[in-house]
Formats: sequence, C-alpha cells, structure tokens
Amino acid sequence: MSMVSALARMEERFLAWLGMTGGRRMLLVLSLLAAFAGQAKAQAVPSLESIQSQAELDKAITALDAALFDAYNRCDLEKFASFFVEDVEFYHDQGGVTLGREKLTESVKKNICGKTTRELVPGTLQVHYMKGYGAVEMGVHRFHHPGHEDTEGIGEGRFIHLWQYKDGAWKITRVISYDHHAAAK
Repeated sequence: MSMVSALARMEERFLAWLGMTGGRRMLLVLSLLAAFAGQAKAQAVPSLESIQSQAELDKAITALDAALFDAYNRCDLEKFASFFVEDVEFYHDQGGVTLGREKLTESVKKNICGKTTRELVPGTLQVHYMKGYGAVEMGVHRFHHPGHEDTEGIGEGRFIHLWQYKDGAWKITRVISYDHHAAAK
C-alpha cells in the first residue's frame, strides 16, 4: 500500500469517527483551506516584531514595494489602495498634496492607469527601522510611458514612504515624491 493511499484511509476513518460525510466533509475541507489560505497571505511579509535583522527588514519592504507597484503598473486599484491607510498624506513636488486613500486612488486612476509605469532604479533602495512604528523606505524610481517614450521620455524622481505595521498589516501613512526630472539617457 502506498503512503498516499494509507493517508487517505486514515483521513476517511478520522472523518467517519467525527461523523462527517459528504457535504459536511466538504464544508470542513473548504473551511480549513480558506483558513490556511488567509494565514498564508497574512504571513507573506513578516510582522515588525518578527523581523530580527536589517536584511530581513530590507527583504520585507522590498517585497511590499514590488507588490505595491505591481498593482500600480497593472492598474489594480483595489490592491493598490490596500497598501495605504485611510488618511494617507501624499506630497508631490509637482502635483501638490493629496489627502486620503480614496483621493490618491482616484488620482492614480485618472493620471496613471494606461499611461505610466514605474520601475525602481536598482541599487537605490534604502530601508530604515522606525522603532515601534515600522520603516522608512527611500529610493529613486523611473516612470515610463509605454508606446510614447519617443515623445514623452522617461521621468525619474526620488521618494520616501513611511510604512506602519499595525493590526497585522503593513500600510503606508506618508509619501513624499520629489526631485522629478527627465532621466539621463
């Protein structure tokens, strides 16, 4: 008898012992899968308390940055918005101040979706621990205009993101986006 079939028989006996058959068994299995899927998603980036080194903090914030801007580049506005607190403050040297997650998301929808993509300039990311709060992320990013780079060129700018770890989630509370200029060719 193979290990798989032995495990399957043990599972059958256990579920029969619990008095679970058919639909009840399926509900249990689906409930367990949902619980594990939610737990896996929540554990994708470690909590502030579990981070033990600068390398772990760098890895966590780098992963968050990649996920944030993947949503930005694909115009997944629901996922994009999930990275910000409700009362986020976004300061832009050319666009001014945007207050609130809803207004920020609407601005991205109106001005970015289908027009611009962002890439982190390799080697520019800096991450610093903020005791009892989270981390500050700084770097340089480039903005591309797919299909229009011959006329619009590539833009570049610096950014600062203040990440807070609260209630089991990392969220951005403040953004400063500045020093926007044409990227060197």
